[in-house]
Amino acid sequence: MFAVKTTRLFQTTTLMQRKIITARAILAIYVLILLNSAAAASSSGESDIASACESTLYPEACQKALASLAATAGAKKPKEVFRVSVEFAKSRAILAREEALNVTLPTSGTQKSPSGSRPSSGVEDCLELLEITLDQLNAVLHRQKTATFHDAHTWLSAALTNQATCSESLEAVQADGSGALSARVQVLAEHISNSLALHKKVADKIEEDAVAAAGGSAVGNRKLLSVDGGFPEWLSAGDRRLLEASPEEIQADAVVAQDGSGTHSTIGEAIASVSLASSGGGTKVIYVKAGTYKEYVNVPTKQKNVMLMGDGKGKSVIVGSRNAEDGYTTYSTATVAAMGAGFIAKGLTIINNAGPSKHQAVALRVGSDKSVVYQCSLQGYQDTLYTHSNRQFYSETDIYGTVDFIFGNSAVVIQNCYIQPRKPGGGQKNSITAQGRTDPNQNTGISIHKCKIQGSSDLGSTPTYLGRPWQKYSRTVVLETYIDDSVNSAGWEQWSGSFALSTLFYGEYGNTGPGASTSGRVGWDGVHTSMSKDQASQFTVAEFIVGDYWLPDTGVSYISGL
Repeated sequence: MFAVKTTRLFQTTTLMQRKIITARAILAIYVLILLNSAAAASSSGESDIASACESTLYPEACQKALASLAATAGAKKPKEVFRVSVEFAKSRAILAREEALNVTLPTSGTQKSPSGSRPSSGVEDCLELLEITLDQLNAVLHRQKTATFHDAHTWLSAALTNQATCSESLEAVQADGSGALSARVQVLAEHISNSLALHKKVADKIEEDAVAAAGGSAVGNRKLLSVDGGFPEWLSAGDRRLLEASPEEIQADAVVAQDGSGTHSTIGEAIASVSLASSGGGTKVIYVKAGTYKEYVNVPTKQKNVMLMGDGKGKSVIVGSRNAEDGYTTYSTATVAAMGAGFIAKGLTIINNAGPSKHQAVALRVGSDKSVVYQCSLQGYQDTLYTHSNRQFYSETDIYGTVDFIFGNSAVVIQNCYIQPRKPGGGQKNSITAQGRTDPNQNTGISIHKCKIQGSSDLGSTPTYLGRPWQKYSRTVVLETYIDDSVNSAGWEQWSGSFALSTLFYGEYGNTGPGASTSGRVGWDGVHTSMSKDQASQFTVAEFIVGDYWLPDTGVSYISGL
């Protein structure tokens, strides 16, 4: 009897063991299937990411930024790839800002300017520019439905420009520990560059999504609206009226007067007051009465839609003298700096009188998106007008200078303006432009359209050129402009040896005057002396800065095309 029970127990135990072994085998097979599927998905994801990153300048950095996507199953939607890239760039911007905050600013041995104020360090420039960069990346990530393809393209281009400027400032005026910050900024620049490339690659898809989100209307198209009454469409009807009106016809939010007849005695006080008092998004008008104002004016990025209106050229004058020789970064030398979007200047003379021996000395720096400078006079020597970043338009404005006196990396159209190369310092040569495009995917450049270029009476035989390539992908065109004989027949000047000669884009179309002949122009690969009408049209108000969409709201008169 005992033997029977033992046999049954053994049989039961054996059966259970077999079931366990079978279950384990099935589980092992299932795990292997899952692992193989995951490996296949991972391999497919990595392949998708590698393919997406092929179009970037920094593919290894791109794949690192998109690593989180590689592990997910399914096809990688272009819009999601782009979003993750921008999110990663934003995280690098936060790290760079933290590094900038940790850098000790120089406290000794800093040269004093003639006014006794301390020149800013490169770190201070970087802090400002990194804050602006974070705003721009957030704007790309959280675009409003009214935002267009061109908006995101512009903001990314400007964010990349900020990193180049930060690096330049760190090199010019160094601080202890700035090496680590410089490295952070370089990493950030690579990721913004990659985001630009991905944005370009998926632009068609982004445009389709934008049109669908707008209910089928062509909100995202590059050509958006027609000209309304001779003004570009980015300007509101109210701003249009402001630019057409005289100071007596407007009700200003603040009045600046040296004789005590206004609400403020300095422009800086007026800017601060309208910022504090503003409760809406409309334009804040500051009327600057006739007089000479020796101050440095700053419209920060958080302060949008500020208009400075003077009594006219030569009447309302703002003067400064900051310069590189006295220890300032180029960025911080500006007499007037405007970074807040929607900035408008009318009827002002803005001067940096440091002189040619002081080298870089900016009169006006603009990084304001959708900004307008109208009926102003900008006077300086080297680096007079710093068109730093974003979309800008200049009309009926006089610009005087010597070396690189129109420079920067905005998308800018300078139209119906008077441009005068003046006598430089000993041994110097004049270059009207020095465009700073660092990346082939940036939508930036200088377009000079229907202007008059005429050398000063004392210029003599000073060599004068239309421009030289400040950065590798420098882009400048001169369209339907009068050029006098002060401009050298070669037209364009080298920066340093063969640097950028095959990657730049310099174009001319329909110009007149004794300096307009292209028969003696340099023969670099990037020089286009006989642009077609279609090529030239890409650099007009309508196409290059999408001005038909935003300029009419400012009230400035403009020509949309050729």
